[in-house]
Order: sequence, then C-alpha cells, then structure tokens
Amino acid sequence: MTFPHDRTDPAGAIAATAKSVSNWGRWGEDDVLGTLNFLDEAKRREGAALVRRGVSFSLSQSFDMNGPQKGWRRRTNPVHTMLDTGTDAALGNQGFPHGIGGADDVIAMPLQCSTQWDGLGHIFDHGRAWNGRRAEKVVTADGDLVTGIEHMAPYVAGRGVLLDVGRVIGENGELPDGFAVTEDHLTVTAEAHGVSVGRGDLVVVRTGRLARARREGWGDYAGGDAPGLSFTTAGWLHRTEIAAIATDTWGFEVRPNEFDRAFQPLHQVAIPHMGLLIGEMWDPDALAADCAADGVYAFWLTAAPLPITGAVGSPVNPIAVK
Repeated sequence: MTFPHDRTDPAGAIAATAKSVSNWGRWGEDDVLGTLNFLDEAKRREGAALVRRGVSFSLSQSFDMNGPQKGWRRRTNPVHTMLDTGTDAALGNQGFPHGIGGADDVIAMPLQCSTQWDGLGHIFDHGRAWNGRRAEKVVTADGDLVTGIEHMAPYVAGRGVLLDVGRVIGENGELPDGFAVTEDHLTVTAEAHGVSVGRGDLVVVRTGRLARARREGWGDYAGGDAPGLSFTTAGWLHRTEIAAIATDTWGFEVRPNEFDRAFQPLHQVAIPHMGLLIGEMWDPDALAADCAADGVYAFWLTAAPLPITGAVGSPVNPIAVK
C-alpha cells in the first residue's frame, strides 16, 4: 500500500486526519470515557458468553527492575522495597503478640513503565485535550482534573479479540522493526483467524516484538524502532468503533514513524481527537499460542486500570478467559 500522505508534512496529515475521525461532542461536552462508550452492557454480556473452557491468561509483563525502561522522560523500571520481612518476624522485632508476624512492601514506579493504558489526558494536539478541552485546564500539577483514568476503572471488560499479525503476516511469528501494520494487514489477519472486529471490542494486536526482546534482550524495545500500527489505520480505528486497542510494543504505532520528522503522530490523532483507549507493552504470547492451537481468537477480557485519581495512565494486568 502506498503511503497516502506527504511524508514531509506531518502537521498537515495530522490536521486532516484528526478532522475526519474526530469524536468531539459525540457523547456530550462532559464526556470522560471516549471510545469506552462503545462498550455497553450488551457487549459485555457477549464477551462473558465466550467463556467455554475456563482457561485464563495474563497479558501483563512483569513489574520489576528487569523491565524495558532506560530512563527516557524519567521513566524507570519499578523499584520494589520491603518494609517488613520474615527476618524481622523471626527476630521478634515487629512487636506483635502471640507469635504472629508479617511482611509489607512498597513499590515506586512511573505508571507507564510496563503493561499499561494511556489515559485520555496523556496526549494533546496543539494544546487541546480529548473533546476539545484546553490542555492546561485538564492536566495540571494536581493531575488530570477532568479525564483522570479513575473514571474508566469500572468499564474495561468485554469481548476481547486477538489479531496476531506477527503470526499471519510475519516470518516465524514476528514482524520486523519499522513494519507498518495497515488496515489491509488487520483485515487479512481477522479473516485468517475467522474473527470479526467491531463496535465495543477490546482489540489486542500481536506483532512479535516482545517475543524478540525476550530472546535477544531489551535493547531499544523502549522507544526504539519497532513494528506497529500505520498512521493510515486511523480511519479503521474510527470506523470499526472499537472500545480500545493494545499492542505488545512500547509505542503502539510503527517506529520510526512514517514521516520524515515526526513523533507519535497516530497518538496525536487517536487520543485527543478520537478518544481512543490505547494499551502498550502487553504480553499476548501465551494467549496467542493457545488461540493458534484451538482456532478461537475471541474471548472475555478484563483489563481495568487502577483507579488512581487524576492519573493519565495506569498499570494493568489484563486477563483473557476462553
């Protein structure tokens, strides 16, 4: 597929695409859920009815010091510290009666250092946040005052769909870095899996990039070249009316981006204009192997963000049940 945009003019392409896929005002001026509005009670019942075998899969990476982060934008890997230990209990240092002891711990981490959702306050376009609000009125030093990710916490559960593009389009189950996944690739993959994608679905796209990182080491997984969605998929993301989409890559969209000089242009359209919930650094590999074995690519998926008041992103442990 020929890239339809002028590669020297990302600003023009972003402006035109944003206008064509905008959901501003679609759910009212006070909306804080964006495309999650597509995931209604009927869709949730449809997803729950997909549970047949009762087998479950976590789609989360580990949260530990061995994670992918390298410090870009002050993003570090989680730091886990014990506050009380078995040693304290054995030595009788905890001050509890009748021999009881315990352990406590604390974790410090950026909210987007491992498997996570991008909230609606995460990305702006020319100073505008989701639904056309002024960015400085939405996110301040006190956090996201309007679209904090806590608003989404009750709703991210429904029909999940895996599109294993790496297995269908790639070699040995993986796409190379810089591979732009187009609408055609997504459509061909869905057809190969015998699965539909539509209104209210929670879509998981596997490229194989995480599998390669596990085999070869993290390298530039965090922020470097990677396969991912093409900027041209904006129309598909809007037209299908999916509720959310997640990938096994650091940045969701293809890197390098498809313009001569740009940074995450699909984010700039999808989050502030479309109101799309985007997940990154998910781990669909075990689920993908099971789907390939039984040919079933739709399942119940629950992936609630932590209700961290005012956060613009959240760690998540997505669970797929088949």
